[in-house]
Amino acid sequence: MMRLSMMLALLLSSAMPAAAEQLSVEQAFGAREGIEDVSLSPNGQKVAYIVPTKGQGNTLITVDLSSDGVPKRALSASGAPGRISGCEWVSDSRLICTTWGVVDSVGEPVTYSRLIAVNADGTGQKMISNRQGVNAERVALSGGRLIDLLPGQGDAVLVGREYVPESVIGTRVGKIDDGYGVDRVDTNTLSSKRIVPANRFATEYISDGLGVVRIMGLTKMEGDFDTGIVKYQYRMTEKDGWKPLGEFNSVSGTGFNPYAVDPAENVVYGFEKTNGRYALYKIKLDETLAKTKVFSRDDVDVDNLVTLGRQRRIIGVTFATDKRQVHYFDREISKLQASLRKVIPDSDLLHFSGMSADEKQLIVWAGSDKNPGRYYHFDKSTRSLSPLFPSRPELEGRAVSPVKFVEFTAADGTKVPAYLTLPSSSETKNLPAIVMPHGGPSARDEWGFDWLAQYFAAKGYAVLQPNYRGSSGYGDAWYQDNGFQSWKVAIGDVNDSGRWLVAQGIAKADKLAIVGWSYGGYAALQSAVLDPQLFKAIVAIAPVTDLARLKEEWSGWTNYRIQKEFIGSGPHIVEGSPARNATRITAPVLLFHGDLDRNVGIGQSKLMADQLRNAGKTVEFIEFKGLDHGLSDSEARTKMLLKSAEFLEAALKPK
Repeated sequence: MMRLSMMLALLLSSAMPAAAEQLSVEQAFGAREGIEDVSLSPNGQKVAYIVPTKGQGNTLITVDLSSDGVPKRALSASGAPGRISGCEWVSDSRLICTTWGVVDSVGEPVTYSRLIAVNADGTGQKMISNRQGVNAERVALSGGRLIDLLPGQGDAVLVGREYVPESVIGTRVGKIDDGYGVDRVDTNTLSSKRIVPANRFATEYISDGLGVVRIMGLTKMEGDFDTGIVKYQYRMTEKDGWKPLGEFNSVSGTGFNPYAVDPAENVVYGFEKTNGRYALYKIKLDETLAKTKVFSRDDVDVDNLVTLGRQRRIIGVTFATDKRQVHYFDREISKLQASLRKVIPDSDLLHFSGMSADEKQLIVWAGSDKNPGRYYHFDKSTRSLSPLFPSRPELEGRAVSPVKFVEFTAADGTKVPAYLTLPSSSETKNLPAIVMPHGGPSARDEWGFDWLAQYFAAKGYAVLQPNYRGSSGYGDAWYQDNGFQSWKVAIGDVNDSGRWLVAQGIAKADKLAIVGWSYGGYAALQSAVLDPQLFKAIVAIAPVTDLARLKEEWSGWTNYRIQKEFIGSGPHIVEGSPARNATRITAPVLLFHGDLDRNVGIGQSKLMADQLRNAGKTVEFIEFKGLDHGLSDSEARTKMLLKSAEFLEAALKPK
């Protein structure tokens, strides 16, 4: 085995940017995350990780720790449009990866995905997703997903694959399979065996990690439209028929939502609301369907399972209060996490990213508010911990500000949680300040490193991120009717957070700005509709600006009715749309948007810019060609940061 010091040097050289110390602050914070995904081979001797390249592109790198340790490029994507989103080891020599992209389809952005298998040295590339012929009845945008790694079965996996009927006019030749099914596929030869027949209404399959698909989710449709209701079925063995398990309504969040099967217990774990908050339950997969509550909180939702290993063994559950926490079911893992936190600096947030088949080798990620994160290799046999690479190498050696959990009081007396990031300088009063509402709106901010907030802190701004009412994670009462239908409450909280900054003496009233992305951009614009005098500058990235237009962006898609119901109807469609109230906005506005944004169409920003200009307001609109909602391009993000800083400095300059 090669010397560890040599291996680490090679890994770091492949992950570190050239001359990182010469980067501007905008380049350093605007750079895409340096390590996007890390996985460990079954024997624990090989590491695979994804690194960004030019534009939106990225590359899968593999390293054999037991030999020369030279990084090898196994798979690359240009980002125009394809990119790699994640890879897992099928065996010690082969991986399966999900690739995706956004393309322009007759003037409308469309997202697609595909599954690709490749050897660790870059040879043997094969597409695992079904190929379509020219006579296919429709285009399969989804390339399917990995269902089971089938440990110990060579290079075979279980994959969900989309089947589309094909026919040739005037002949009987064609393909009749229609829908989403599960196949056992040899990733080398592409020979396959049908495990679950294709079903036109199937959207989800869950296996037991041992090769048996135990749960199937069927979407309930009304005509051509998805209702948001998934009817789940289960089976006791591979040879048994399917039986009803229950329903989950994604619109209301009601019902049992299955996540993972534990074959040893013969149960399915999932989430269901109790007293308006999500809790973890398990249901026995037999005739009784006995349901047991496993874990719940009285203050926040319990929101995700923690699994580890090739069989995705269930080891815990997570939730976020002031910080993200894990409740472990596995005592050994819990003790290991506690031990590692004692020796890894700034490791308040620590999770396990991969594990060998014998569970002796692990990949560990650790980070905090001031630590963007670093990956480590841990050997349980020798109790040795070795650093691998930083998550954001461009920020190595740069000062990062601490993040403090705070609460402010809204106008109606409600305590609203938020996160405050102050510049690293000794000054804490009368600062230029930014309120930064999160996107979603069905989301929440959490304690930890945030590249956008940290950038503005590095530029001397105090940054406050409020979890306004309408945020998810705190239960139904806090969520209300979501941030669009309950916009007055949500935006009221956002504005009250700005007033709190001034009342605390942190910000001066004439140096208060607001910056937001997606729904956060909507909140930034709508804040000025509710109180035109509060914020002196507005930066909105990929914002929603017209609620009626947002609904119509999904017309023709199966989820159209879900979107209509989520946004709702009534006076708030006009009152809650900043583009329809542009005359009330007095602060200068800076807009950014990618022209391939599928989440929020670029027409939203174009409309806002036109309405502001027509009203005689100050607005600048910057369009990014070829980019989608995340603007996942280091050069574009660098430009966005620089333009934002220049805009804010000019807008907040003493008059």
